[in-house]
Amino acid sequence: MTSGTSAGPHPHPGMYAAYLRRLGIEEPGAPSVAGLFALQRAHLERVPYENVDIQLGRAPGIDPELSARRFAAGRGGYCFHLNGALAALLGHLGYEVTRHVGGVYKESQAEDALRGVSGDHLALTVRVPGAEADGAGVYYVDAGLGDGPHEPLPLREGTYRQGSFAYSLERLPGIGWLYRHPGSSAPLVNFRAEPAGTAAAAAFEAEHLRLSTSGDSGFVRTFAALRRDADGIDALRGRVLSRIDPARGNTERVLDGPEEFFAALEGLFGRALDDLTPTDRTALWTRVDRAHASWAAGRGAARAG
Repeated sequence: MTSGTSAGPHPHPGMYAAYLRRLGIEEPGAPSVAGLFALQRAHLERVPYENVDIQLGRAPGIDPELSARRFAAGRGGYCFHLNGALAALLGHLGYEVTRHVGGVYKESQAEDALRGVSGDHLALTVRVPGAEADGAGVYYVDAGLGDGPHEPLPLREGTYRQGSFAYSLERLPGIGWLYRHPGSSAPLVNFRAEPAGTAAAAAFEAEHLRLSTSGDSGFVRTFAALRRDADGIDALRGRVLSRIDPARGNTERVLDGPEEFFAALEGLFGRALDDLTPTDRTALWTRVDRAHASWAAGRGAARAG
């Protein structure tokens, strides 16, 4: 069961089996805390946060059915795609899912995060039927941050450790909730306490249009693919491939050429490439390479100065 607005109709029931196969889960079972945790882990490990199609100027819509079909076919997406389809899947499996209007902020925008909600993020909370007796029952679930928590967080104030990473949740009086993960690509995320209403569907569509087409959007300016696992985060931004693993040490290197770039995208991040024609591959690599050259030149100038 799902409350709050969706971006469109829920996926056809036959699509859920293919979606679950992408996650490596054949039999999800009845709703449970363990089941919810397993679903989020699998989603983060197997469905990448990526913007290939945005970079190619053909951003896919955020209808949950479209997103579920794309995931089943080996694609990924960003928050509106990832959390939108995951919400529909969880609702189908019997979890009580609520969509919320959210916002993502840089650390320099902390005051903005405390005052209001920007609307550029779809956040989810999930109630596990019967789990209240265990002291939790409702969880903050987010597969749409790229480098966010590997598992759901209890929806209550506190700091939560997952391996070498720490996250916190706190209430925002008069607004809802604030999530903190300093040093990440989404260090501050807030969301309204109330379910997203019917008006939010149009607002999400408008924000998606801006994020996927505007020249000042990071999704348009920079190629990105991220994948989370229990130990850390793999990130490909432009030509720079990095591994964030506090226990073993972080690594970073520049990929040499298109062969290495596409091999990493398909192999490490699990993004199928059968939808890309040779022309698409050339266009994507050319765009990524030019952006990298501009970034490297700026970085070099800054260091020289």
